[in-house]
Amino acid sequence: MKLTPRNKEVFIVLHNLRSVYNVGSIFRTADCLDVSAILLTGLSPLPVDRFGRWRKDFAKTALGAERTVAWKHFPRISQALRFLKSRQTFIVALEQTANAGDYRKIKPRYPAAFIFGNEVLGIPRAVLKQCDAVAEIVTRGLKESFNVSVAAGIALARILNR
Repeated sequence: MKLTPRNKEVFIVLHNLRSVYNVGSIFRTADCLDVSAILLTGLSPLPVDRFGRWRKDFAKTALGAERTVAWKHFPRISQALRFLKSRQTFIVALEQTANAGDYRKIKPRYPAAFIFGNEVLGIPRAVLKQCDAVAEIVTRGLKESFNVSVAAGIALARILNR
């Protein structure tokens, strides 16, 4: 993975996302916000198939960002966390937990990483314990949470555009 020099190094970690469209949409958001790289872990769909060919279904929502945003796949999230910790990265999980703080109050140190988890199961507790902060977006309607790609856009745009 080749990183482009930036003022603030920012990583997105996508752990076990199921939907290729959610992942593609987050790639597009990452490009818009000049994110350094996306770390895809577990079962999260990759921009290329097992033969290394660019995926048309991925490109449908990424709209070319799959070719402009650096990315790397780690079979296990523990590998991605080791990579981030070796860079002294401030790690924030976006997840609904009893002790989660308001995402609007997150002031990351850089380099920073933001973890988004599975659309149904979220981020495993063992991973949350390794994070420097856990934040959530409070909802007001009947639904308890936003779609993961929408949540990524809301949180990252707010946190990174300060």
